[in-house]
Amino acid sequence: MTPSRDIGRLLEIMAALRTPQSGCPWDLAQNFATIAPYTIEEAYEVADAIARNDLADLKDELGDLLLQVVFHARMAEEQRAFDFGDVVQAITEKLLRRHPHVFGNERSPTPQAVEGLWERIKAQEKTARGDSRREGALTGVPVGLPALTRALKLQANASKVGFDWNDPRAVLHKIREEADEIEAALDGGQATAAAEIGDLLFAAVNLARHLRADPEALLRQTNQKFERRFAAIERALAGRGKKPQDATLAEMDALWEEAKATEEASAANGE
Repeated sequence: MTPSRDIGRLLEIMAALRTPQSGCPWDLAQNFATIAPYTIEEAYEVADAIARNDLADLKDELGDLLLQVVFHARMAEEQRAFDFGDVVQAITEKLLRRHPHVFGNERSPTPQAVEGLWERIKAQEKTARGDSRREGALTGVPVGLPALTRALKLQANASKVGFDWNDPRAVLHKIREEADEIEAALDGGQATAAAEIGDLLFAAVNLARHLRADPEALLRQTNQKFERRFAAIERALAGRGKKPQDATLAEMDALWEEAKATEEASAANGE
């Protein structure tokens, strides 16, 4: 088979990989459950390419993510449940249905108004499907989400029914309260204190939400900052003929502050 820009060729390749006897033994051995972890991993790799602003890599990672969709659709087709065309039709219908402000007469001039419209239409869809089950405010938040993202969605859902603070400073007070509880728990041992850390993280996510920030994105940025500054420490030590394990903590702290000052000066100069 030759490569192509046509999605049909990709579907043909996937079908060939899943054809008994002539297909790929590994691909044939997979099912929805075994492929799901790869689907999650590919989504993270897309996010990573975006965070690095690497558009060439983003193209490749989006292809890998598309493969996951094609793979799942092929397995569903084999079970006569649905096929890739059904997936495309379902999402195009949903986009048209949930954007009446673009494709209809609805008017939603702000992102916030669009979000509210989207939620109302979702609720109408659920009613139209005959889904009359009584659901709690937190029902439907996937358990497989990263913990920070799931905390954010749980808090957002609770907020919709009024269970929320009105002031970010109140959340900050809660963070201080949780930190104090950790300090008090340290007297009871590390295990006792560790149990309180989840509460502190949950409160930190809540503060990010109140500041309209994504805690996952914030933590990724901080991770990148840590990597940059620690790499600067390693370079500086290498210039002195040392490795980090050969240096004192005070020496590395000083180099950290130098790296921090350099970054802040560069940012101030627009570099």
